[in-house]
Amino acid sequence: MNKQRGRLLRILAVIAVAVWLLSGNTIKALVDYLWFDALGYSAVYTTSLAARLGLWFVGAALTVLFIAGNLAFATREAPIDFRRAARLVLDRGLTGPQLRNAFRVGVGAWMALPALLFGATLSSAWMAVLTWLHRQPFGEVDPVFEKDLGFYIFSLPVYQHFQDALAALIAVTALPLLAFYFMRDVFVGQRDGLTRRARSHLLVLGALFFAVLAVGWHLESFQLLFEKSGVVYGMGYADLNGSLPAHWILIGVSLLSALALLVATRRRDWRLPTGAFALYGLSWGLLKGVWPSLLQTWMVTPNELDIETPFLEDNIAFTRKAFALDRIAAEPFAAESGLTAQDLDDNPETIKNIRVWDDGQLKTTYTQIQGIRPYYQFHDVDVDRYLIDGTLRQVMLSARELNYAKVENRSWVNEHFQYTHGHGVAMSPVNAVTDRGLPELFLQDIPTESNIDLQLDRPEIYYGELTNTYVFTATTTDEFDYPDGDENQYTRYAGTGGVPIGSLGKKLLFAAHFGSLDILLSNYLTSESKVHFRRDIRSRVQSIAPFLMLDSDPYMVVVDGRLVWVLDAYTTSSSYPYSEPVLFRGAGGVRKVNYMRNAVKVVVDAYDGSVTFFVSDDADPVVQAYAAIFEGVFRPMTEMPAELQAHLRYPMDFFLVQAQVYARYHMERVGVFYNAEDLWDFASRSGTGTEVMGSQLRSSRPNYLIMKLPGKDQAEFVLLQPYVPKDKQNMIAWLAARSDGDTAGSLQLYQFPKQKLIFGPQQIEARINQDPEISKEMSLWDQKGSKVTRGSLLVIPVQDSLLYVMPLYLEAASSELPELKRVLVTYGDNIAMERTLEEALLAVFGQAGVPETTGDALPVVAQGGTSLGEVVQTLNTSWEAAMSAQRGGDWAAYGAALSTFEQQLAELTALTTDPTSEDTLAPTDPAPELAPEPAAPEGAE
Repeated sequence: MNKQRGRLLRILAVIAVAVWLLSGNTIKALVDYLWFDALGYSAVYTTSLAARLGLWFVGAALTVLFIAGNLAFATREAPIDFRRAARLVLDRGLTGPQLRNAFRVGVGAWMALPALLFGATLSSAWMAVLTWLHRQPFGEVDPVFEKDLGFYIFSLPVYQHFQDALAALIAVTALPLLAFYFMRDVFVGQRDGLTRRARSHLLVLGALFFAVLAVGWHLESFQLLFEKSGVVYGMGYADLNGSLPAHWILIGVSLLSALALLVATRRRDWRLPTGAFALYGLSWGLLKGVWPSLLQTWMVTPNELDIETPFLEDNIAFTRKAFALDRIAAEPFAAESGLTAQDLDDNPETIKNIRVWDDGQLKTTYTQIQGIRPYYQFHDVDVDRYLIDGTLRQVMLSARELNYAKVENRSWVNEHFQYTHGHGVAMSPVNAVTDRGLPELFLQDIPTESNIDLQLDRPEIYYGELTNTYVFTATTTDEFDYPDGDENQYTRYAGTGGVPIGSLGKKLLFAAHFGSLDILLSNYLTSESKVHFRRDIRSRVQSIAPFLMLDSDPYMVVVDGRLVWVLDAYTTSSSYPYSEPVLFRGAGGVRKVNYMRNAVKVVVDAYDGSVTFFVSDDADPVVQAYAAIFEGVFRPMTEMPAELQAHLRYPMDFFLVQAQVYARYHMERVGVFYNAEDLWDFASRSGTGTEVMGSQLRSSRPNYLIMKLPGKDQAEFVLLQPYVPKDKQNMIAWLAARSDGDTAGSLQLYQFPKQKLIFGPQQIEARINQDPEISKEMSLWDQKGSKVTRGSLLVIPVQDSLLYVMPLYLEAASSELPELKRVLVTYGDNIAMERTLEEALLAVFGQAGVPETTGDALPVVAQGGTSLGEVVQTLNTSWEAAMSAQRGGDWAAYGAALSTFEQQLAELTALTTDPTSEDTLAPTDPAPELAPEPAAPEGAE
């Protein structure tokens, strides 16, 4: 019988081990290792796995040892009489051995559950522990405790984590022990109370708990440096003179209570322990809650500015450093009103790169004219700059990714073997428009056709923002490459990406991981086959470096004939002293941070999926710690190819955070800051959509543009955000983030004269709405069957002046094909709405000096040497005369003026180089007819 039982136990043990090996976590661990190894980051995986497992085993082992030691001590004095317990306490039908087994199961659960819990708790802090072990100094101390700021970023979170875990461990040990002693000594032992040994044991645990609480209050005192109790984040007057002394008193009370419990082990009554717990509770209530509140109410609030001044100074200084706002260089901006056409001519890079296409409108247009097939999708539109034919041009581009959900003939083979990748990009200049109101394309179609000196030799997109399925390459079947009329073109993957899956063992592993038996049964896989998964670039990077926060907008770059993605990554913390936190909304969700650096640029190849990390801010101690943990992962920026460095940009999310914080923390004088006398806000503008005159407001997003900053010699790629005073509409300043050359990563603020009214975007739009002719025309266009949509109102600094530009799009209700039909330009008291940006500039500034800005639009100078600006001015004069006669009821004069206008318009048509172009506002041209869906590739199911 015993032999059979032993054999059965061995069989069960083998089954248990097999189940553990085949469990989801084990399979995932093996798959993760193969994936990291294929990318060349196996050291990252083994380091993180060793840290997680090591901390888990340490936490679990310490928990088991602590509970087992206490239990052994508890049972050593008087073993449990299970027979008597069963007879006195439980059902008489339960025998002593049965109760003994039940007790053993309970004890096992008592040790196992906390062990699993605390093991997981410590394991979750693996990155915090590693950064603590590789901590770096900040070289600056806080003003209260005079500790290096690295202590708060790296050390304090780890200490608090372990202190919380230890306090919880003592609690989950002491409470079951109390129940055990009570049952054994009072119920089963039928005594009047606990034995002296049991009482002493519990009191020692209580003393240990109070000692851990004392450590917790010590650590909690540092926490005051990044909490808010008064007017600012960080330690204020009430904290320094109330909360901090209260913490020290509570430390003393905790230690005194611990000592009292130890003394009580030599007495038989409970008065001393009861008094210790009562003293601690009363002290906590008075010192932590009542005393700081009374100090704040009766002493600080009546004299808040005077008392809090030094703490406000610390808050301002440390917040500015935490978000790198102390690097902002500020200078005045005159906002002069004397801008001339010659000034425009002196800034050709700025004028030629004024953006007339909005992201949303251009994405819709790309989808219609460059989507090619329904399963090709443009996720978003990126803004960049390229040196094209020797000239720096600002462009917009979008990747043509494959969205398998849109494939008509869906099957397992099609999904994982045939439809494996997207193809190419659409690229157009930001300012060029065809005579139909569509973007002029630099890169277009499939296969990619280039109209500029920029070639794309490897257009396939295996890794992107929409690639969320796993695919196989190097199989016995060809991959669908792109449609070619009624035929399909096929390809074979020639890159180095993917994880080998040729062996039977790996097929079994990945079949279990993906939950697909087809992987085992498929005849398409060979010994050379590879599987590509985690193809979404965000999850790909996040899997390697979960400790980095990612920007929400990766952007694609065409470099050396290949497509690569660039992601901005951030190091963050919520433990920077005296810094006010903000909510950062990145690719991984929302996080509250009070320290942030754009410390890393991540490059992902769209074809082979390789991931490379480059350190863009080597002065950041946090990224220095990461580099010390994962040696060889973070490369210096000097190793990035120069061709790619030319396309790096100041990240939008980081700029938004900085601009948001700077709206308040530009005020460095305490009195002004306290009273919020110069609080700024982002400039607002009317909401876009079908309501042309809608009153809904939204904040204007920053815009990338090529421009020559005031006082600078060369044009550069900048990110610009206008400011307005809080609850006002006039502009007060604008902030520029620079991206090129040695100044890349720097911020420049330009402040307007406070005694001068500078129109903000909302005021400019109000002026546009109030212009009777523009308002009337837009209302007429926005009739049934079509809709007018306003683009973003751009604020363009030119020398010491501001130019306002806004595009108008017209779209038929039956066809989602927005066409750029008008461009509004505003400067000073002049507003012009013309067919092109060039014509609008001519109408406002006249002919002389205005650079040519568009490709297929009307030329700057008409044939025969006649100035187009002169013709436009003559047309305006005749039209004004006709409108004036109409308003006065002089119909004869109205007819004569209108006849003159029509004659001059005919002359203009004859003078232009493109007399056949039609300036129609209604989108009468049908949307391009999409080619039919291709037949399923051969071999597809």
